Amino acid sequence: MQSQWHCLLKNLGVWQGSFARFSPTGEWREETPTIVSLEGLNDDQTVRQIIQRYTPMVEAGSRPPLQADVPIDEKVLEYSSLGRGVLFFKDGAFSQGSMQFAPFSEFGAELGLIAGDRRLRLVQLFDRESQLSQLTLIREQRAGSDAAERAPLTLEALMGEWHGEAITLYPDWRSPTTYSTHLQISRSGDNQVVQALTFGNGAGSTIRSTANVAGSRLQFNQGALPVQVLLLPDGASATSPLQIQTQQPFFLEVGWLLQPHQRQRLIRSYDSKGAWVSLTLVNEQKVTTGNHSHTN
Repeated sequence: MQSQWHCLLKNLGVWQGSFARFSPTGEWREETPTIVSLEGLNDDQTVRQIIQRYTPMVEAGSRPPLQADVPIDEKVLEYSSLGRGVLFFKDGAFSQGSMQFAPFSEFGAELGLIAGDRRLRLVQLFDRESQLSQLTLIREQRAGSDAAERAPLTLEALMGEWHGEAITLYPDWRSPTTYSTHLQISRSGDNQVVQALTFGNGAGSTIRSTANVAGSRLQFNQGALPVQVLLLPDGASATSPLQIQTQQPFFLEVGWLLQPHQRQRLIRSYDSKGAWVSLTLVNEQKVTTGNHSHTN
């Protein structure tokens, strides 16, 4: 394993994009063009991060500004070590956020993926009533590159059978865990989707769930903690509980459809006591498409 600091350095560069805020149910609220610069100093022993915000867009779909525009806000950070709430993978994917969920306090996390000259980041925030209050989707490309944004994610693009390889990192620095995944997504009538997710090769490790479909929102209402999936721009998806409940484990997830048959998912998991316990990166390949049923 590469050092965490070396993995952070995969994010160096000038990233041009925008911070798009969405409501908990997926409505676009506002979008702020940004340029985020990550520069290595002192032989990469220190990182300087400069965040420049520009005039907010008045409607969805506007393009970010040219670098010649004048920012309305600038923040400069320098750091030479990483906090306990962050973990990085070797390709630069990462998550940072709250180490512990507690009732009556604000809570949140950022999940970031990187592919070539593009980055996708998602911030999920919960209010003092433990309810999902806001999502911020950050879509970025390296300045000077022509890496195009991907199309908005659709339900049809997710249909089929996905085989994946997962690696899990732990905040206590124990050895990573690797295992295979198998995900089957199919329709059940006009307004429902059935999902079967299997971890590893062990018997009894398949989780089956059914979602109600409402536009670009999938609502999984079974179990003690209802979960939703929002289909977002740039091939992104956001998975989160609508409300975190005490004594119930939960997870936050971002997904990114990189190609029609290639997807990444990044999952930040918390246990029943509200403690952050792991971060998992899944690289998936679609092996079949369509709505046919599949049996092992």
